[in-house]
Amino acid sequence: MSKIIVVFQSPDDILEFVQKVEKYPYNMDMKRGKYVVDAKSLLGLMNLGFHREIELEVHEEECEDLRKDIEEFIAA
Repeated sequence: MSKIIVVFQSPDDILEFVQKVEKYPYNMDMKRGKYVVDAKSLLGLMNLGFHREIELEVHEEECEDLRKDIEEFIAA
C-alpha cells in the first residue's frame, strides 16, 4: 500500500484528478480526519474540501505511473 498527500485548490482540480485516477485499476481511498471516500468519487472528494491535506491511500505497491500522473496535486 502506498500513501500520498494531495491538496486540491478548486473543483476543477478535483475533476482533473478523478479523470486521471479512473484510468488505473487500483483500489484507492482518500482520507481526511475521520472521513474516508473512494478516490474515484467526484462527489466524495468535493466533500473533503479544498486547501487541505488529504491522504491518498493506494492499495497497490507499484504505483509510480500514478504518482507521476498526479504530481501536480501532491503536497510539497
